[in-house]
Amino acid sequence: MKTTQMARRFVIASLLALLAPIVLFAPQAYAETYVAGQFGVTFPQSLSNGTVTQDGFGGLDFSDQPLKSSAMLGAKLGHYFTKARWLGIETGLSYTTPHVKEGTLTFSGPGGPPQTTGVLSGLSQRVITWDIDVIFRYPGYRLQPYIGIGPSLFFASLKGPTAPPGQSSTAIGFNAEVGAQYYLTRQWTLCGEGKYSRARMSYSSNDSDPNADPFGFRATYSAFTISVGLGYHF
Repeated sequence: MKTTQMARRFVIASLLALLAPIVLFAPQAYAETYVAGQFGVTFPQSLSNGTVTQDGFGGLDFSDQPLKSSAMLGAKLGHYFTKARWLGIETGLSYTTPHVKEGTLTFSGPGGPPQTTGVLSGLSQRVITWDIDVIFRYPGYRLQPYIGIGPSLFFASLKGPTAPPGQSSTAIGFNAEVGAQYYLTRQWTLCGEGKYSRARMSYSSNDSDPNADPFGFRATYSAFTISVGLGYHF
């Protein structure tokens, strides 16, 4: 229920953020809208500050778990205005699979030494990210550098022999990006981009699943992604 309410609030806030510039600038401006496809590589940092949870309450801490680099696929939809050519709004989806590397899992808690419980192996992770960004660009002739920042909604899931069944997380985080686009023609652009994403993930099992594990965990997910893409402006 909390996850559903959080997602609903995110959608409402994102729609308001998208509509505000349109209300401010649309009456006096012609639109420049674009779509783009991207592919690249995600370099995730370790899942850090991990805490085991039960029924939403924290318990033992566990060691950082390194993640593997992964290919990334994404798509964007954006909008600029002629009377504010340096300002834009953008939404995008990306898909990546930063699997957990094989390694030991060490727990620690108050009043006792760290305890190593075993080796994690074959643990795969899928992360889908939905971004809503405000974009600031230099509206040059062909080459246009830009920066952007905004909230993100993360959907993550874990699978594997060492993962409790049905572990998934929906979390609100943020992203910041910097890049440049080059106009090959009036309508087609080639772009390169670097993006940093971060969220506090809360992995838990589906309560309706009879095989669901009662335990979950929280951990900080962060990643840097380098990508290239092709855009069409209309």
